[in-house]
Amino acid sequence: MNYAAIWFEQSGAVATITLNRPEKLNCFTQAMIGEIRHALERAAAPASGTRCLVITGAGRGFCSGQDLTESVARRTDGQMPDLGETVEKSYSPMIRAMRELEMPVLIAVNGVAAGAGCGFALAGDIVVAARSASFLLPFAKIGLAADGGATWTLPRLVGHARALAMTMLAEPVTAEEAAQWGMIWKCVDDAELMPAVRRMAEHLASQPTRALALSKKLLQASTSNPLDAQLEMEGNLQRVAGYTDDFREGVAAFLEKRPARFTGR
Repeated sequence: MNYAAIWFEQSGAVATITLNRPEKLNCFTQAMIGEIRHALERAAAPASGTRCLVITGAGRGFCSGQDLTESVARRTDGQMPDLGETVEKSYSPMIRAMRELEMPVLIAVNGVAAGAGCGFALAGDIVVAARSASFLLPFAKIGLAADGGATWTLPRLVGHARALAMTMLAEPVTAEEAAQWGMIWKCVDDAELMPAVRRMAEHLASQPTRALALSKKLLQASTSNPLDAQLEMEGNLQRVAGYTDDFREGVAAFLEKRPARFTGR
């Protein structure tokens, strides 16, 4: 597939998706969402050899949300577009696909992450933001409810009070505040963003990918599972991990006092 709204790069076991509409602060169009979903499937394919995915934006923004000019253009017969259909058929499948990737997903927020772009960023596994970046849910300013998965991820990251205020007040949260709140993993100087994310991606791509995916699944389930169900799930998935080549290699490396050479299998 020839991408027009994103870049897709593969370097060893690390794949990178770059949102590439810098003149529009990388706002989403239906075409871009389709390309992102295709790229996620491409990274997930075993033949790709991808063991870590990085997502970032080109230019001075990460993603400013939905391209409203596209929404307006899609009106027919004077009727408002069905935005629920857009969420159900575009945003929700994209967020699910990213959350379900069986590898670490690193988000490098290089500028503003607003609206659905904020939800998209927070759906990643590890979020690192440039110091000049910010996070914003501006839906209230145009008479919409929040979407892009933000109403699920945000309360779990920062608590109900902050999530509700951020949504209702529609005020930006700086990268430093986001790190202090626990919304993201880390805030770094702008020039250090991509080098720091690249180092982290290379490290994660050399780790036991299957075990990381199982831990990811457990932590995601823990937000809704009661304790007994979570303990049972831990046992079941640990059984899976115990039969992997990487577990055997990890034990051998520990006994032989050498660094482990994980293959992701």
